[in-house]
Amino acid sequence: MNVIVEREKSLHALEERIAALRARDGGESNEEVRQLEASYNDLLREIFGKLTPWERVNMARHPKRPIAGDYLAALDRFDELHGDRHFRDDPALSGGFAKLRGRRVVVLAQQKGRDTKENIRRNFGMVSPEGYRKASRLMELASRFGLPIVSFVDTSGADPGIGSEERAQAEAIARCLTTLAKVRVPTVAAIVGEGGSGGALALALADRVIMAENAVYSVASPEGCAAILWGDAARAPEAAERLKLTSGDLLGFGIVDEVVPEPLGGAQRDAAGFVARVLDAIDAALERLVDRASAELREERYRKYRRIGSWQGSAQAQMASALS
Repeated sequence: MNVIVEREKSLHALEERIAALRARDGGESNEEVRQLEASYNDLLREIFGKLTPWERVNMARHPKRPIAGDYLAALDRFDELHGDRHFRDDPALSGGFAKLRGRRVVVLAQQKGRDTKENIRRNFGMVSPEGYRKASRLMELASRFGLPIVSFVDTSGADPGIGSEERAQAEAIARCLTTLAKVRVPTVAAIVGEGGSGGALALALADRVIMAENAVYSVASPEGCAAILWGDAARAPEAAERLKLTSGDLLGFGIVDEVVPEPLGGAQRDAAGFVARVLDAIDAALERLVDRASAELREERYRKYRRIGSWQGSAQAQMASALS
């Protein structure tokens, strides 16, 4: 059960009441409508004004939240390419040549569905080894043609099935990471929903990482973390708190470079407007990167990811010094 969807039911009742009164009065506002609108805005602030990490996880999973297909549809152009040239095409990952604000790019996107049938076809956005090998192939193609790489991250994690393990899931993810580390073109990743574990990181080792305000990004899902640590997936809200998976946490750690604000109530309340803001943020990030020499890009990329976690080395050195 999505806790945000449950809480929104009270909002929907007010929305319907306000719409009915407006329809009755020919679209005019009267005192009753104004009072209901004030109550509606108060309730909106009460529900969404300050979200806990677990509530943000539920926001990232909202069934009406913009998904990768919405971002691809908003591009100037998208020509999809298929297959990993080894086994099959993976519908959970879309990729191809695109134009974003007039700029030629290669786009990669983890695809969820809008309904059960589409989610089953796309494996709920959980990418198989073939999807990651397709991504690696397109990254190398982008590097060869000098095209920036843009990725949209939205997955609870890589496909965990035995078939994916048999076809070397870990190796396919590692190859994506190696390819992203080495490409000679600018890379920008946008975490727009769930960013789960290595399945998300495979597309997010980028020069600039942009994150939606109510997206999440972590080493494991809260349910998986709770099951591993305490043997009880019901402790997921506690795990979400400890994982430090919110956009504010990750911006503070320097893991993401920019947070795109969402409307009060979530991106789904103005999906088209929010998608446009994310694309604008990606375009602005690319504008700052495209004139960099490839050697400079790779050096900065190396230093960026060496800095993440460097505090651990410092802490260990201080502890060793104190004990000596």
